[in-house]
Amino acid sequence: MLRLGRREFDTHEPVIMAIVNRTPDSFYDQGATFRDEPALARVEQAVAEGAAIIDIGGVKAGPGEEVTAEEEARRTVGFVAEVRRRFPDVIISVDTWRHEVGEAVCEVGADLLNDAWGGVDPRLAEVAARYGVGLVCTHAGGAQPRTRPHRVAYDDVMGDILRVTLGLAERAVELGVPRESVLIDPGHDFGKNTRHSLEATRRLGEMVSTGWPVLVSLSNKDFVGETLDKPVKERVVGTLATTAVSAWLGAQVYRVHEVAETRQVLDMVASIAGHRPPAVGRRGLA
Repeated sequence: MLRLGRREFDTHEPVIMAIVNRTPDSFYDQGATFRDEPALARVEQAVAEGAAIIDIGGVKAGPGEEVTAEEEARRTVGFVAEVRRRFPDVIISVDTWRHEVGEAVCEVGADLLNDAWGGVDPRLAEVAARYGVGLVCTHAGGAQPRTRPHRVAYDDVMGDILRVTLGLAERAVELGVPRESVLIDPGHDFGKNTRHSLEATRRLGEMVSTGWPVLVSLSNKDFVGETLDKPVKERVVGTLATTAVSAWLGAQVYRVHEVAETRQVLDMVASIAGHRPPAVGRRGLA
């Protein structure tokens, strides 16, 4: 059972985490939700389309202009508070690696800390434990925040993913993070080249078999673009194909830009797997 905020999810219940970037330079939307009103409209739309989690980030993942902890907090804390006020039942996640930001957003109602940089600030897990919120434990290959991989190599990429994420997850629980609120993430593109991310996807079942709920962040990423030789705005089909494979292999949480399309893919896979009945059943019955 996965428990986040006020919600509980069964093992076979897929969960959508919608991305809301509070940055002026995000790689995908180029700052479309940097201002409050477009960002709140995005939250409303994502919830209506089936997102259970809203993931709010104040710093883009890639290199760029320096963003201090103070500026990251300025971009996220007030917005988290407003989302909490307007959408009391939605699960609010904040994409941050900094414990100072984690503490500030938990104070105003965040339910989950999405640590995409693999525990680079070990105090973030301590914050999650202190506030009793969830934590995403990600494999980033030892990369520093906002850096791109350069000639990175692994003897066994999934072996390293398991070693790191399980270690982070067990440490979080030892610190006091509720076990049912800890997720592990293979960290597609983070500290990895395209072949590493493809192998991580192919072997995702090895993560699922550990018993920890698995989160995947696939949406329009470079490994999809390089695999298909497509620019950012033409990666949706590749993303959805990867989503379907990940769902079949048992991933539970999906961090996405396209909520409605992802919902259909996840529902279809769940129905094929026998975990969800068809929405209607008329064919052959008339």
